[in-house]
Amino acid sequence: MLNIPAFALPRVFGAVGERLPQWPHSVALATALNAAIRLKLIDPDQLSALEGRVVRIRVRDAGACASVERRGGRFHAVRDGTPADLEIGAPMSAFLQIATRQQDPDTLFFHRQLIVEGDTELGLIVKNLLDSIELPRVLRPRPPAPSPRTTSPAARRPPPPPSRA
Repeated sequence: MLNIPAFALPRVFGAVGERLPQWPHSVALATALNAAIRLKLIDPDQLSALEGRVVRIRVRDAGACASVERRGGRFHAVRDGTPADLEIGAPMSAFLQIATRQQDPDTLFFHRQLIVEGDTELGLIVKNLLDSIELPRVLRPRPPAPSPRTTSPAARRPPPPPSRA
């Protein structure tokens, strides 16, 4: 697994990002969430509290935001300017650290990296939902490699070349 350090994108990214249409981000997030439900990464039974509620994710240093609403059992992109019931904002590195379970949302919140505005109860539901998602294998932390001191000399030797018969 990658070790993602805390970082901030250069200001020019945010300045340019804020001027770009945000609709494509919303479409991408809605599509990804619907795919996660289809792939059973998210339990649809846990999403009833999101029905009819607008949730906005703001990547502060990128100048990007994505707004989605759950209607009729699916996520839908929401147009710019629609008021959000909940907005979660953080730098890109914080979102990557949450996604890879390198940091938990509570720690980032208390270090003022993760900002939650709006319906706090809905914020807790979304946080618990994030914590319950089973990560794909590629994002799961790997067990530490065995130390050379704890591995036997025979295990450290390369295998013999194949014999030619």
